Amino acid sequence: MVLSHDMIEAYAICFLDSFSRRCHLGELDSSRRKFARPTPIEQFAEQYLGLDLIYTRLSEVGNVLGLTAYVDTEYSYTEGGEVKTVPLLKNQILLDSRLAPSGPRDTNRGCRRFTIAHECAHNILFRMESAENKDVCRRMYTMGQPFSMRDLKTREDWDEWQANALAAALLMPSAEIARVLGSTPKQLVCYGGIFTAIDRYMLDTLCRQLKVSRQAMVIRLRELGYLIDRPAYEFHDPLEVMA
Repeated sequence: MVLSHDMIEAYAICFLDSFSRRCHLGELDSSRRKFARPTPIEQFAEQYLGLDLIYTRLSEVGNVLGLTAYVDTEYSYTEGGEVKTVPLLKNQILLDSRLAPSGPRDTNRGCRRFTIAHECAHNILFRMESAENKDVCRRMYTMGQPFSMRDLKTREDWDEWQANALAAALLMPSAEIARVLGSTPKQLVCYGGIFTAIDRYMLDTLCRQLKVSRQAMVIRLRELGYLIDRPAYEFHDPLEVMA
């Protein structure tokens, strides 16, 4: 199944609206709100999609953040020279224990939320597949065969792009971003990874209200046309005071 960017955006809006009504969250696009509302992605996964979020160790060095499968299977990895096997059920999302909430600062929040959204997106995209393609996906995860991290990756890079795009649309809805930027927003400018003080404040405001990482928000703003890139040598911050 191949979805265009516009189709992914439209599906995300429909899913969030259905989730909001089913879980009695109120209208996502209510004009009475002045601030962006972050998507309660854990609630979306558990109450809307019926998935269990399980925190467990997934790798020795932390390079595997989340996993999901389409049938009951197992996941294996090597740690200290020993093969570890973790059960992975079809209605589960396994999250690396390093992403679990910890302390008031919760420094892993942005990464955790995007990982959950990414695995939710895989689940949604699988449900939208044809019966034939679903059977192909299920055969990849036949019970009794342990899978490595590489095995558990999706069939094509295109599937990963679609999952990332849908995850971004679920976590950072275009309507919520527009609410913060205003009806006639000026484009933010990224000068080789550097922002002016004004643009940095706006970027950080978006990240704080939608509870995502700066990296994820930069990519999302670029995709929506709210951010443009310029060479670093063009950087000039009008708020800088020259000594």
